[in-house]
Amino acid sequence: MAARPPQRDNSEPDQIEFGIAALDARLSDAGVQFPATSDELVAEIHATEIPCDASGSTLDLSEALDRIHQERFENKTELLDKLHPVFEEERAAVSKSVFGRLRALIPF
Repeated sequence: MAARPPQRDNSEPDQIEFGIAALDARLSDAGVQFPATSDELVAEIHATEIPCDASGSTLDLSEALDRIHQERFENKTELLDKLHPVFEEERAAVSKSVFGRLRALIPF
């Protein structure tokens, strides 16, 4: 009996997207058209819980939009630029919390 040759997997390893990268992917998947309002964005994106960090903490898109106090976005770049600090603040806040520290210790 001959051994099977090793399989060559040229695909890239799985990547964890969070923050703006995760939101960008969801915007693309939903096919959101700009200009768009905050309400339209929330309605178009079905999974509005956006991961904030690699540990799985999330921030709801409607809450993130409420924090920036802007209702209309002319393009995706403007939206992502405005939301970037919100996701960074959330990521930092979660990582400093006791729950965040414990969660970081768990490898899965």
